[in-house]
Amino acid sequence: MTEPSHRFELDDTTRRKVEAMIEAEERYLAAVRQGSDVGPPAPARLTGRRYFLAAAAGAATGGLPRIVRAKAPAGAVERQVPADPTREQGVPTGEDGGYGSRSQFETETRWRFGTATRESSWTMTPLDRSTGIITPSGLHFERHHAGIAIIDPAQHSLLVHGLVEQPKKYSVAEVRRFPSLSRILFIECSGNGLTEWSKPTLKTVQGTHGLTSVSEWTGVPLARVLEEAGLKPGAKWVLAEGSDAAVMTRSIPLDKCLDDAFIAYGQNGEALRPAQGYPLRLVLPGWEGNTHIKWLRRLEVSDVPFQTREETSKYTDLMPDGRARQFTFVMEAKSVITFPSGEMKLPGPGFHEITGLSWSGRGKITRVQVSADGGSRWADAHLQTPVLPICHTRFRFPWYWDGTPAVLQSRATDETGYIQPTIKQLVDVRGLNGPLGSVYHLNGIQSWAIAADGSVTNAHHF
Repeated sequence: MTEPSHRFELDDTTRRKVEAMIEAEERYLAAVRQGSDVGPPAPARLTGRRYFLAAAAGAATGGLPRIVRAKAPAGAVERQVPADPTREQGVPTGEDGGYGSRSQFETETRWRFGTATRESSWTMTPLDRSTGIITPSGLHFERHHAGIAIIDPAQHSLLVHGLVEQPKKYSVAEVRRFPSLSRILFIECSGNGLTEWSKPTLKTVQGTHGLTSVSEWTGVPLARVLEEAGLKPGAKWVLAEGSDAAVMTRSIPLDKCLDDAFIAYGQNGEALRPAQGYPLRLVLPGWEGNTHIKWLRRLEVSDVPFQTREETSKYTDLMPDGRARQFTFVMEAKSVITFPSGEMKLPGPGFHEITGLSWSGRGKITRVQVSADGGSRWADAHLQTPVLPICHTRFRFPWYWDGTPAVLQSRATDETGYIQPTIKQLVDVRGLNGPLGSVYHLNGIQSWAIAADGSVTNAHHF
């Protein structure tokens, strides 16, 4: 087991931030441990708090035991559980008020990093508890710089101006009149995994990789909107601006705007959630999440990039020679094993199905390989359908664990031939510059160490 050769000391501000991240994860894990066991999908998943039985009461009455329950989790309604649901009427239709709730026995939630303010913060998707590839809208990761903007769509508008023949101002209703499209796509924050450059820091896959999610996004091609305004000669860049208190802005190359970019108003079959940019957000397939401007209100066409805060002092990659990589938009191929992963515990030796997620901003995933010995040997995993471009692809791999310590890894290859690198390979090129290393665009291979007792921990193994 090795670590990057480049070492550094954290400054006080960054050290406090990392400590807050660790503390936030620990609070979440403490609540989970107290309330229910963390584990993978059945059959290896252990029984949770809502399932323990009042066996003595059942034996005394001669009937089926009743379930002792706790307060319902977020998104659910606490209801009395009958001993035999075939002998009692169920909940009346429409009791939920017309908008459905999830089962009170499902406890998946996002947890928030311990940033100084709740307005400038982010929450993590529980990848370890996901099924398939679609992320429920209520579990999609969040990143906010000045809180969640609350906007009345009837009062909102989108301005298109700058190097255009005819500046346009559209209401939300007018935007929705353009021909629509729908795409299932991942969005990933380029800071996903920012704590993991130098050493294993957070314990769970939700902490190390939870800033990526997949939704079906519905909207209108950005090209149609720009073409209606008429692009002037020399137009090369578009500034996208949001309506949040941070007035988030990013410069987007015109080629991307005319290719596959679109303005979304729908997510997973309904309107965008406020946390995801209601009523309008920009979607740039395969590009870092910070460019997907939420609460979109303005598009300014120019001949040069605008050099905003988010593309100069932030969201650039500092290199060893002091220069910074700028406009590193694309999220490269990446994968992570979600079961077994950190803070889980295998019940014992025997057969286990390894599963996880892989994705690439450049197109489809064509291959995922799994290693159980820290990368010495690799074998192909099965790619579960559907396999879509710029989308999470679930992979599965049958593994017989003999009970000895092991290091599990996954490695993705996309349709361009790009192969996911190790963390060391990235560090050897980019160094560990600044308080956390390069911070952005960490797509290195994740390692999970399996101990002889079945416990799983985050590890660096190159």
